[in-house]
Amino acid sequence: MAGVRRPVPRSVQLRLDVEDRVDHLPGQHYVVRLTAPDGYTAQRSYSVASAPGDPLVELFVERLPDGEVSTHLADVVEPGDQLEVRGPIGGWFVWDQVSPALLVAGGSGVVPFLSMLRTARALGRTDLLRIAVSARTREELPYADELEAAGALVVLTREARGIRPAGRLTAADLVPLIEPGQTAYVCGSGPFAEAAGQLLVELGVDPADVRVERFGPSGGPA
Repeated sequence: MAGVRRPVPRSVQLRLDVEDRVDHLPGQHYVVRLTAPDGYTAQRSYSVASAPGDPLVELFVERLPDGEVSTHLADVVEPGDQLEVRGPIGGWFVWDQVSPALLVAGGSGVVPFLSMLRTARALGRTDLLRIAVSARTREELPYADELEAAGALVVLTREARGIRPAGRLTAADLVPLIEPGQTAYVCGSGPFAEAAGQLLVELGVDPADVRVERFGPSGGPA
């Protein structure tokens, strides 16, 4: 473990020095496996936030109530600790780095989009990405400064933002971000991902161009 930060309440940012690492693609994830002294194991998948060119693998973990892996990572892990990881994994929720993309995230669902954004920045092609994120409060939004600097639309459901009152992401928010030829990526909790994906389809985005990734206690990428 090369670095541990806790920049957002109930979460942890991990920087891993992975031995014999294979460069990931933006949108892929790693599996983190924990083994107890009695041999009991638990594992969960976490999306990568770093760009492929980063010498370290960055994961962002939201602490879930009763989460066997997330509570340990958020509360216990410190720099110098060793973790058992496997990855990178995934091919469907991956940005090809040349096509325009619309990224719609709820809460810590922004994590794989940070990898996409950082990759686009390294390529000098941030123009390919349009980003909309929703969170309860700005304090709880991972990577808020970086997202805002990239021009992401940030919607808060529990507090006002400028002249905008608190509220959910709406069709009116997404319409200006939709462009021909985009692939839409949606990542967040089950309810958020379902609602956002349906909203995009209702706005005319071809369902075949909408890729949805849900996360939560079931162990999906987070």
